[in-house]
Amino acid sequence: MDTPIASTPAAPQRRTLPRWLLWGVGVLLIAAAWGLWQSQRGKAVPAEQVQRRDFVQTVVASARVEAPHRVDLAAQITGTVSEVPVAQGQTVAQGQLLVALEASELSAAQRQAEAALQQAQLNLRRLGEVQLPVSEQQLRQAQATLDLARAQLQRSEQLHQQGFIGAAALDEARKSLSLAEAQARANQAQTRSLQPAGSELALARAALSQAEAAADLARARARYTRIQAPVAGTLIARNVEVGDVVQAGRLLMTLSPQGRTELVLSIDEKNLRLLQLGQPALASADAYPEQRFAARVAYINPGVNAQTGAVEVRLAVDAPPAYLRQDMTVSADVEVGRRQRALLLGLAQLHEAPGQKPWVWRVDTREGLQRRELRLGLRSGGWVEVLEGMAEGDVVLQAAAADAAGLNAGDRVRPVLAAPTAAPAAASSPASR
Repeated sequence: MDTPIASTPAAPQRRTLPRWLLWGVGVLLIAAAWGLWQSQRGKAVPAEQVQRRDFVQTVVASARVEAPHRVDLAAQITGTVSEVPVAQGQTVAQGQLLVALEASELSAAQRQAEAALQQAQLNLRRLGEVQLPVSEQQLRQAQATLDLARAQLQRSEQLHQQGFIGAAALDEARKSLSLAEAQARANQAQTRSLQPAGSELALARAALSQAEAAADLARARARYTRIQAPVAGTLIARNVEVGDVVQAGRLLMTLSPQGRTELVLSIDEKNLRLLQLGQPALASADAYPEQRFAARVAYINPGVNAQTGAVEVRLAVDAPPAYLRQDMTVSADVEVGRRQRALLLGLAQLHEAPGQKPWVWRVDTREGLQRRELRLGLRSGGWVEVLEGMAEGDVVLQAAAADAAGLNAGDRVRPVLAAPTAAPAAASSPASR
C-alpha cells in the first residue's frame, strides 16, 4: 500500500507597497525637510551690502550760456540804411562795419566845418606872423614920432621965450605932441592885444577852438553813419535791412562779446548750504552731450527768489568750447563734496531717512535682525555716506520690503542680494525746482 507523502506548510507571502506610494512619501518627506530648512533660514528679503567707494557729491541743474553783458547797437541819427555787410550769427572783429547809413549830407557838413577850422587856424597864424610884426613896427614909428614931437615942443618953448615965435606956433607944437602920444598909446594897445596874453590873440584862439569843436561835431555825426562793432563777438540779433529808414535810438543789432563766458543756474534754496565760491563743475551743452567742459562757481546771489525759492548761481567758464552760443541750454554738475573711500549705503535701505535718527535693519546670521541707528554724511544720487553705525560688508535689508514683511528685531531672514553695483564716482542730486 502506498505510503502517504508528508507535505510542509507553505511560507506566508510578504505584501509590498506600490512603488508610486513610496515615491509620494519620499516627496512629502523632502518637502517637509525643505520647508523646515526654509523656516529656519527665514523670509527672503531684498538686501544690499555696505561698500566703500570714492564718493563725489554734486548738485545738478540746467543752465543757460550768457556773456557778462550784451551790446545793443542802435542808430544815433535818422538816416537811410545803405549797407548791412554782416548776418545774424556771424562772428565779427572789433571795429568791423556792421551797418552803413546814407552820408552825403553829413559828409558835406563835415567838409564845411573842416574848411572853417582851416580858416581859423590861418587867422591865428596871420596874427602871429603878420599882424604882430606890423604892430610892433608901427609902435616903434609912433615912439619915434612921439620923441620928435617932444623935442620939437621943447625947442618951440625956448624960441617962444626968446620972442622968435608966437603963441600960435607954440600951441601947434603942443598939439603935435598930444597927437603923437595918442598914436603911441594906440600902437602900444594894439601890440599888447597881439601878444600871447593879449585879447586879439585870445579871440583868435577862441574862434579856433569853436571851429575845432564844430569840426569834431561834424566828424562825429559823419561817423554815426557807420555803425561798427565796439568789441569782438557774435551777432545774436539783426533787425535791419538795406533801404530801411531808421530813427535815432532804434535797436539795429545785438552783439554778444567774446571773452569770459558764464553759465547761469537756478539752484533750489535747500542746496544753498552746499555751495561755495570756487567749487569746480562740469557742464555739457544739450546739443553736444558727450563733450563736457570745466567751469567753476564764480557768483552766488545773496538773495532768494521769493516766487520760485531758487538762488541764482553763475559759473565761470575759463576755456569755453567753440560751439557754445549765447542762451544755449547746458547741464551743469557742481561738485559740492568729495570723500575718498567713503562707506556708502543706498538710500532705499534707510528708515526715516529725512529724520534726525535714520536707522536700518542689519542682518546678523547668529542673532537675527538688528536695528542700527546711523550717523550720515554726504547724500546724493540715491546714495548716502555712513559715518557711524555700519562697517564695510554689512548686509542691510531694503526698507520698503522689510516693512512689507512685518519684521521685528531678532527675526531670521534670508537676504537676497542684488547683483553687485558700484556707487557712481559722482553722485548727484537735482538742484532746481
